[in-house]
Amino acid sequence: MSAETPEPRILRPGDPGYDAAAHARPTTPARSAARAAREAIRRNPRLDSAYRTGVKVVGGTTVGLGIVLMPLPGPGALIALGGLAILGTENERARRLNQRGVALAKRAADAARARREARRQPGPSV
Repeated sequence: MSAETPEPRILRPGDPGYDAAAHARPTTPARSAARAAREAIRRNPRLDSAYRTGVKVVGGTTVGLGIVLMPLPGPGALIALGGLAILGTENERARRLNQRGVALAKRAADAARARREARRQPGPSV
């Protein structure tokens, strides 16, 4: 009995998992290396604690900077969302909050785009 490697199965429309495969993130060498490094850090409790603390400091500082910059012209809200994304790598609550913030920002951008398009169209002539 020989151990043959099975040929890769090609998903076709209608196959289970076909739609999910279209939305899966590709695994790149950089992503694989980052995942392996994070697993190595998780195995060492002291290193893991230092890593988590570093993520919290960098993410919290970024959120704080974004909040301070919000009243000024510029990307203050985007910087704050970026800080939440950093915090979300280690905290589920921050990840959910960031997802809601990004969805809100996308809706606001769509509404602004619709208002801009409405202004560009000529008004009714009397």
